[in-house]
Amino acid sequence: MGGEPVQRLSGAVTAPPAAAAAWSGMSDGPPAEVVEDIDRIPQPELRVERIRPGGPNKPYRIAGRLYEPFIDDRPLIEQGLASWYGRKYHGRPTANGEVYDMFQLTAAHPTMPLPSYARVTNPANGRSVLVRVNDRGPFVDGRIIDLSYAAAHRIGVLRGVAPVVVERLTQDAIRASQLLSRDFSARP
Repeated sequence: MGGEPVQRLSGAVTAPPAAAAAWSGMSDGPPAEVVEDIDRIPQPELRVERIRPGGPNKPYRIAGRLYEPFIDDRPLIEQGLASWYGRKYHGRPTANGEVYDMFQLTAAHPTMPLPSYARVTNPANGRSVLVRVNDRGPFVDGRIIDLSYAAAHRIGVLRGVAPVVVERLTQDAIRASQLLSRDFSARP
């Protein structure tokens, strides 16, 4: 590979090789017990967060393929397949260092800056979910996003991969949303 640093990820999370090897044989899937109020899990609180170069936003290679995350605040709309990840990664660190919780509304994307926020819509049923993008993945051709178990449940894509539309929220969109919610909350 010509002396280029190679970062290998197991599944959708960054982990030291020893840790990745310890849980790489574990099967993924739904939880043993579903949270009682899974449909009431609140959307992530939208926050304007500085996009930092480096760390989880620097270029990386997986299986010989180069991924170059963008580090500007550009909008992104993609159509493609979504998959989901569950118990295999539950409690493990995500690419930006947060702990993956399959019962939160989060996602993994190969090139969005971390962290980001995105709206994911299942066109088959019209359901949408707002997710915090805090991880890298999926690394399978044709798939554009990996959803947490709760996010996949929310939009009805737990049966496997499903077509979705992904829209990254820019910082301006987040600010506008915050202003709009403040305007409405101030009214009687």
